[in-house]
Amino acid sequence: MRSAGRGMSGAEAQTVPADANLLDKILEPGQLTVVFQPILEVSGPHPRLFALECLIRGPRGTSAERTDVLFEYIRRKRAEAVIDRACVATSLAEAGLLPGEPRLSLNVHAKTLGRDPGFRAFLFERADEAGIEPRRLVLEIVEYAPENLDLPSFGRALAELRESGIRIALDDVGLGQSNYKMILDVKPEIFKLDRYLVSGAWSDPHRQVILDSLARMVRRLEARAVAEGVETKEELVAVEAAGIDLIQGYFFAHPGTRSEIVAAGYLSDLAPAAGAR
Repeated sequence: MRSAGRGMSGAEAQTVPADANLLDKILEPGQLTVVFQPILEVSGPHPRLFALECLIRGPRGTSAERTDVLFEYIRRKRAEAVIDRACVATSLAEAGLLPGEPRLSLNVHAKTLGRDPGFRAFLFERADEAGIEPRRLVLEIVEYAPENLDLPSFGRALAELRESGIRIALDDVGLGQSNYKMILDVKPEIFKLDRYLVSGAWSDPHRQVILDSLARMVRRLEARAVAEGVETKEELVAVEAAGIDLIQGYFFAHPGTRSEIVAAGYLSDLAPAAGAR
């Protein structure tokens, strides 16, 4: 999940910057920053940390500081691969300073895996520099468009990543390009169910049926489902009723800096008190 509401309406798209030099600014050292949002497992008596998703923020003081604007601008510039490298480097360098060995989730465009043959080596090198073993990493595949992919190359990239111990997640399941074809092409170990399916599910029988159906499918595939965008007690009850026990959303945790995540106790054996049921 790059950010809440990554898709943009026509009015929002007008905020995409036209500055030709902005891409250079984005790629300057220190211009990208990262915050971490916990994904919690709620199957036991207390919520426990499953992973931290690394969320990128753009240069402060520019319109691209907003994540939706940043990545819409990157798509228009067709610079996904170069930005994915910058985001991975920024995220891993900061995550390497976290205490303990939390699992980390990184967003990567499908196009990058299919078109950038050097990306895997780059990822492994940056992880090694940060002292992070590949087994701790989850790669969330975003912005999948089969017509823009070399599927054999994409498949080989996924196989190499899995061989190293990295888990593959599929973002925004149930929305846009994250459809059944994508599920078959990616064969993810983790399905991230889009917040659109979760929002208001407690009072919407149609959403409840869809959540239940997806959760049963994920279990039959021996994978895990993450419910994104859980913001209320009622939404938590709805996704738990569907058998989903991995939760991401403001009901439990907002994204935080490294120091905020440490202070909140997410990296300890005990779940933080905030958002406790």
